Amino acid sequence: MNDTTILLVGHGSRNRAGNDEIERFAAEWRARRREWRIEACFIEYADVLLDTGLDRAATGAARVIVIPFILNAAGHVKMEIPAAIEQARERHPGVAFECTRHLGMGREIFKVLMGQLERLMRALHMPDPCTTGVILLGRGSSDAGANGELAKMARWIFEDTDHELVELAFTGVTWPRLETAVQRQVRLGMTQIAVVPVYLFTGVLIERIDAQLARLRAQYPQIAFALGTHFGFDAGIFELVEARVADAEGDGEALLECDGCKYRLAAEAEHLHDHSHTAGHHDHAHDHGQMHHHHEHGHGCAHPHAPHAGCAHPAHA
Repeated sequence: MNDTTILLVGHGSRNRAGNDEIERFAAEWRARRREWRIEACFIEYADVLLDTGLDRAATGAARVIVIPFILNAAGHVKMEIPAAIEQARERHPGVAFECTRHLGMGREIFKVLMGQLERLMRALHMPDPCTTGVILLGRGSSDAGANGELAKMARWIFEDTDHELVELAFTGVTWPRLETAVQRQVRLGMTQIAVVPVYLFTGVLIERIDAQLARLRAQYPQIAFALGTHFGFDAGIFELVEARVADAEGDGEALLECDGCKYRLAAEAEHLHDHSHTAGHHDHAHDHGQMHHHHEHGHGCAHPHAPHAGCAHPAHA
């Protein structure tokens, strides 16, 4: 590893504190792995952006292992990072660039989320899963696959706990939003709600979530809310990035599929990837009840399940 640079690629935040936390994560990882050369850069909203980060990583190195330090694989991971790596290969023909998979929504992140939920439940006065709804709150993407990864986490939590309601909500781009999910859980009889933000580090959206919870507490004074926080410094995240390095050192099967993919190149050529895309095309009738459960759960909870009342949110802008 002496001739190898590991490059963490974060999303970047308008809130400087979020970028500072990623830099601090890189510093703590260096302290854990003093024999490794570890750098960090960002896709946007930062001083050191992706091209500069790749050039710095390549300086004095024979190999660069790029780790998309991002939870969900949307446009940044599928398009921008592979395209930037291809350009870096042209600038540094003597350096081997490899890109691992993003952090993803696998068992490692599931374990971290379960730890968050367990801490929230301990903070509640009546930690009863039968009356405590869970809302996983993600960033939201125009990429349906990325949103589906969060839905998978919600389902896994439902399968692994006694909570009757485990749902997902998003802070932007897509629906449902947090207010809608809370409204539905209140209608279905929850007296406590645990909100688990699925974010690595702080930023503008974390501040927005805090403000949303303050409004919801005022709107529903009868409901006990427990709000989690970002979890980028959890020991499980350090273990996960080290696993990504091990993957790159292995047979290469866990490398990012979109790196060099002819279908991605064709999509870029046809301008199919558009960052300005929003969820405004959702003009069909929504059934956001994908996490409501009509089967016999077997958890022993006796409260009645009210029928799904349909969408109450306004027409999408």
